Parts: sequence; structure tokens; C-alpha cells
Amino acid sequence: MRFTVWRHALASFSLLLSANVHAAPVTPEVELWRLDCGEIQMKDASPLSDTGSYAGKSRRLSNGCYLIRHGKELLLWDSGLPATLRGAPIDAKPISPTLAVDLPTQLARIGIRPDDIGRLAISHYHFDHVGQAATFAKATLLIGAKDWAALHSGTIPFADPSLLAPWFTGGGKVDLIEGDRDVFGDGSVVILATPGHTPGESSLLVRLPHTGAVILTGDVVHLEAQWALSAVPTWNTERADSLASMNRLQNLSRNVGATIIVQHDPADIGKLARFPKASR
Repeated sequence: MRFTVWRHALASFSLLLSANVHAAPVTPEVELWRLDCGEIQMKDASPLSDTGSYAGKSRRLSNGCYLIRHGKELLLWDSGLPATLRGAPIDAKPISPTLAVDLPTQLARIGIRPDDIGRLAISHYHFDHVGQAATFAKATLLIGAKDWAALHSGTIPFADPSLLAPWFTGGGKVDLIEGDRDVFGDGSVVILATPGHTPGESSLLVRLPHTGAVILTGDVVHLEAQWALSAVPTWNTERADSLASMNRLQNLSRNVGATIIVQHDPADIGKLARFPKASR
């Protein structure tokens, strides 16, 4: 009798366990593409440090945008330099931006149209990160609440609200980010609050099934060398926040084993798969 009771109990437990296993949510596949969103030649790179680390030096910056596929959903992280800069020459100006190819042309290579993008997440409001945003006017704009407020407060250096016209004046859907945001609710794509460069600056943590975790820095730093130098650009809005955000990303990288991708450092391009391949 006792054996029969135990047998029925074990059978019931097995059925319950099986039901729970089959009911458990399956995390959708996540992929990431690095897109070319231009280059910036800094004839005078001194603004990259308010302690003189780059005085008298020049630097060439890359400008990356990133497409993330989460199951059937698509998120674009940053939208690069304006398409009007396509083919612009590198000249003698202190800062000289240029664009080789626009985003729609690149996305077409992997079978994606601008209207397929459901979310456009912006690291911050500077023109080299929102330049082609209007191409994705049907997407929900995710942007730091403090950056959005700053855009409405008046003239801001390196910012042009007209580049965000579909949301700024056109009634497009805006999702304001305060603090961190788990975009899809499963921890695979997390917007990180990293203020300092701008009031609402954000970075992005993406957990890929094979590559592992990667952190897209926005403009927390512009070059890998800035980590060791604690080099805060002169144009940042808050020095203490800048240093705290740098510290946060470095510690997070160590603790979760994430690869840091400095979006403006050409040396970091090779850390991800070469387009049109995706990092998985």
C-alpha cells in the first residue's frame, strides 16, 4: 500500500515537472549586426579630454550603429550621421564627418526595410547618433527622458531637433527612458543609464547566445584609451557623472563577462562579425 502511494506521488510529480518544463517561456534568438554609420576625422582631438590628454593630436573616429533582432522584433541602436554627409570630403575643419553608405542601403542587403524596424533606441541626442532617425519614422523612439527634455529646452551644442522631427513635432510614438530598461523583458537587451556625456546618455547591454554579452558604449568614451586615462571630453555635460558611468561599464563588463564595444573606436569594429554577417 505504501509503495503504491509513493508510486502515484512520483508519477504526479513527474507530470507536474513535465508541464512546467513545457510551459516555461523560450527566450527568442538574438542577433546583432554592426552597421557603418560614418567616420569623423578630428584634426584637433583635444576636446576628447579636459585634462589635456589629446592636446596637439588628431584622431579618426568610426561611427557605428547596431541592429538587434530579438525573435521577430527589430531594434536599431543609434542612426548615425545624416545622409546629407554621404560622400562628404574630409577637409581641414577641426571636426570633419563623412558617410560612405546610408542605413537603408545596408539594411536592404539583409532583407530589411526601414518600416520593419519597430524600435529606434538612441544613446543620446548628438547629430552623429540621430542623423538618419527620420528614415525610421514608424518606429517607437526610445530616448533618455533627460535628453528629450534638454532638446525641448533650447539650443544645445551638436544637437539638431529637426533630425527627430517625426517624434519631435510629427506625433511619432516616444518612449522616454528613466534609469535602466529591459527592452524585451527577458534580460537579453538592456538599456543602461550612463549619464555624463549628455544628461540622458545610455549604453546597451546585449546578451548573445554564442558570442556572449556585449556592451555598446554610446559615447561614454570615444576611444579605448580613455578608460585608463579617465579622459572626460570637454563637451560632456557633467564630469562626475561621466566618470561614474565609465566606472559602471568597466565593472559591469568584468562582472558579467561582457565585451565592450566603443562605438567610435575603429579598433573595436573587429570585435563583432563583419557585415552582412551577424554576431550570434
